[in-house]
Amino acid sequence: MSTEGPTSSLTEPPPRRPKVIKTNQQQVFLYVVLTLLLSLATVWGGRAMLHNSETLTFAVGAPNSDEALFAAKLATVLTSNASRFRIKIVNNADNAKALAQFDRKQADLAVLRTDAKVPLRARTLAILEHDLVLLLGPGNKKIKSIAELKKKKVAVFAESESSLAFVRSILDIPDGPDAAKIQMAPQGATLDKLFAPANGFGAVIAIVHASGAVRDKAYEQVARRGGFTLNAIEEAKALARKLPGISSETLTAGTLSTSPKIPDDDLDTIGLEWLLVVQSRMSPTAAGELARIVYENKAALGLDNGFATRIEPASVEKDAFVIAHQGAADYINDDTKSFMDKYSDLMYVGAAALSVIGSIFAAIYAKITRIAPEKASELSTAILDIGERIEHAHSLDQLECLQDELEGILRGAVIGLRDGTISTDGLDTFKLGYEFVRDEIGMRRDYLKRHANETGKPAPGAGPAPHDDSNVVVVKTAQSA
Repeated sequence: MSTEGPTSSLTEPPPRRPKVIKTNQQQVFLYVVLTLLLSLATVWGGRAMLHNSETLTFAVGAPNSDEALFAAKLATVLTSNASRFRIKIVNNADNAKALAQFDRKQADLAVLRTDAKVPLRARTLAILEHDLVLLLGPGNKKIKSIAELKKKKVAVFAESESSLAFVRSILDIPDGPDAAKIQMAPQGATLDKLFAPANGFGAVIAIVHASGAVRDKAYEQVARRGGFTLNAIEEAKALARKLPGISSETLTAGTLSTSPKIPDDDLDTIGLEWLLVVQSRMSPTAAGELARIVYENKAALGLDNGFATRIEPASVEKDAFVIAHQGAADYINDDTKSFMDKYSDLMYVGAAALSVIGSIFAAIYAKITRIAPEKASELSTAILDIGERIEHAHSLDQLECLQDELEGILRGAVIGLRDGTISTDGLDTFKLGYEFVRDEIGMRRDYLKRHANETGKPAPGAGPAPHDDSNVVVVKTAQSA
């Protein structure tokens, strides 16, 4: 047996593995953050897609018509309110052709007066204006009833030719010789000229915007010269029941003129409504948003001539001439959605995105990036390696180094089992290997001690042993045990 002192030939212990738990926790935290960020990005992208700019086609008449000017103002208001809607204005020869385009589903919005042919899929968004029917007689002549007009030459004082057909319908005059008595007033004509004896008109039926009639000073000027008499339409309620789209109206005293006061008392007449209509297929959300913008920006939408200066909510009654769109009705009735109702779509998108993205990251973590804990059975290799080196340990110091190395493996295994860096897989194998090597070290230690004692005894009859450094080393080594 070699008597050389302990050497440093023992192998260096392998470097410690990085903290598995800490590294895995960092990965999990990173994947959770990424999942949330990507889910938020998905929801934001979905919301952006849902709220992406949408162009609505607005069918109108001539470029200088009231509905065309209103459409232009609505386009400006939508832009200034940062709405997702944009307006594309399409002009037609007249409003009737604009409604025909709307009826062919080639437009999303239109403006109609209730005496027009209403498209089947039209739904009301708002009431823009009221038209009043004024029955005017020359001078101080009173007109007692609508029936009297059938015997007179009547001028229709209005902006469009469609008013001529409307007047003939309320007078119940069919096409023929009698219909010729009902004529459109010449372009640019005034009440003074129409009531001039040379024209021979026995009455004038003026169809005017209610908001414009209040502002028009021409009636007051003509009235001061005694130029006309405003007559009541006694049959107003009967006509409203008989003809769809006609409403019974009341002119308050002093509406047309305050000096002289015209009318001098509240007066019954009939009227029509101008409706902003949309296609029935428009979503309630879009219609509600449009209605909100229209109602909240009334002042900005009114025209200089008074048109649309008193915008009213659409009628939500079931028997309305043109029923309100569901989205507008919800807004009018203040059927505001709850937070869940309003954002349920986005929440569903977010939940779906969270599930899909989370599943993807969980699979990546489980299959690719996760640092798996070291199996306890894998430590058995290091233990058996120590066992193979035991027979090469020729001193107690070398054996103690192997003992320390074995205890270090055990200590690391215990700590690893505690913090998760080592799994219990193969733990029984590890225990068996540890006990085996530990016992081997114990037997080797006993052997070295006995061998050291035998070499240290002198032979019988021999004198003192000569001084030998190697024996000293052995003795010291034995004593150090």
